[in-house]
Amino acid sequence: MRGRIGRLLGALRGTDTPGGGATAGAASRDLLLRVFCHELRTPVSTLTSLTRALADEARPLTGEDRRAISALARDQAAYLQTLLTEAATSVGALTLVAGRNERAVPLAEILPAVAMLVPVERRRVRVTREAARCAVPAGRTRQMLGNLVENALRHGPAAGRVGIRAVRRGADLSISVLDEGRVADSLVEALRRPSPAVGMSGLGLWIVRELVAADGGRVRLHRLRPDGVAVELLLPARQAG
Repeated sequence: MRGRIGRLLGALRGTDTPGGGATAGAASRDLLLRVFCHELRTPVSTLTSLTRALADEARPLTGEDRRAISALARDQAAYLQTLLTEAATSVGALTLVAGRNERAVPLAEILPAVAMLVPVERRRVRVTREAARCAVPAGRTRQMLGNLVENALRHGPAAGRVGIRAVRRGADLSISVLDEGRVADSLVEALRRPSPAVGMSGLGLWIVRELVAADGGRVRLHRLRPDGVAVELLLPARQAG
């Protein structure tokens, strides 16, 4: 493994301790493969959602919508290419999702493209002006929120609303993804596990936790009334330059 990869690769290295031999090496490769497969799923499903939005003649897109779709499609295609290139050259897939130096942009530039993942009739977005101006790492934030939105779409009610909320809370930027599902035991466990579970279940939430921690933040889970759940990312609030 090479490169500056932060906490997420640190978790992988934790399975590859001296003296572990073949068992430790196999565990490392297994985790690497699972993360790689999971990270492939996000851009593929994102591109599918974007092409569906472009093909929906019943809902004309504004110029702003098309620019957001174009930007997200370009970023996701580039991310796919990077995943494949890094895998082909035997550089760990985890280098692609952990603490790299990234271009910081205002949150307002990220959210329109992420919101496009949710069908318009189910989409609820509320962002305060202060939150919209906060600077966030472009690629990582898009990936974290994409994982959370996909999780809400996959596990929430089929016709349920999915919300994205962002506000300033003191020194923190709070970004939440909400759905009308219930707080399942598996969700609670996924947000508490110190290491990834076996298989794909809960892996996306573990990745989100590691990336948030790498940026100096934390993740919280909220039960909503009468029904619903919110996963909140709390990140250090930085003003966009």
